[in-house]
Amino acid sequence: MGIETQILKGLLESCLLKVIEQEPTYGYKAVEQLNLLGFDVNEATVYPILVRLTTKGFLKVEVQASPLGPQRKYYSITSQGKESLEEFNLTWKRIQSIVNQVMKE
Repeated sequence: MGIETQILKGLLESCLLKVIEQEPTYGYKAVEQLNLLGFDVNEATVYPILVRLTTKGFLKVEVQASPLGPQRKYYSITSQGKESLEEFNLTWKRIQSIVNQVMKE
């Protein structure tokens, strides 16, 4: 596993929260959005994270009818999820600043 993959896996949970914060969505669509943003993920990677985020209380699930087959689980962010995302943003900015300082040429 390359270093980029390791770093992205560590960030995926918060990035998934951000995607869902922008628009409640179902799992497959979240996978598509993450891939459009540059992640190389599939459902097998994302669905366990959705379950974990739901268990933590960061997401809530609503089952809705689908025009193309079975019902879909739509995920939306909770207030706890928003707090976690804000905490991540603060931590990310601090880490980014430190790494940028260290890597200055």
